[in-house]
Amino acid sequence: MPPGTGDVQLSVSQNIPIAGAVIISTPQDVALLDARKGAEMFRKVHVPVLGLVQNMSVFQCPKCKHETHIFGADGVRDLAKTLGLDILGDIPLHVNIRETCDSGQPVVISQPQSDAAKAYLKIAMEIVRRLPVPPA
Repeated sequence: MPPGTGDVQLSVSQNIPIAGAVIISTPQDVALLDARKGAEMFRKVHVPVLGLVQNMSVFQCPKCKHETHIFGADGVRDLAKTLGLDILGDIPLHVNIRETCDSGQPVVISQPQSDAAKAYLKIAMEIVRRLPVPPA
């Protein structure tokens, strides 16, 4: 769902069976406010929050490899601790992610051995591991 806790998000979470929610946020303060509201909303409507993902966690210069935390370093980690939730993983801010998605060949398909693809796959595995087992 898009960010927020408005009528649409509330209606969807109350009227459609949801096995769990994943909260995705950049580590900057303003985004964390929405992430906190989202996690609290899901808890109020009894949807388990499976964990948090820190998006655009770090930018690595393609030329010199210097890493910069453009949006902050540990905002999502700090929020997860406060809420008693797990971090499912970090997605870097990388031009390859945007380019491969824009071309219709996401990085997990076009470059499955890349660090970016591995980050997505790790998160996917963590989500699956936390989902309840469906009844047989």
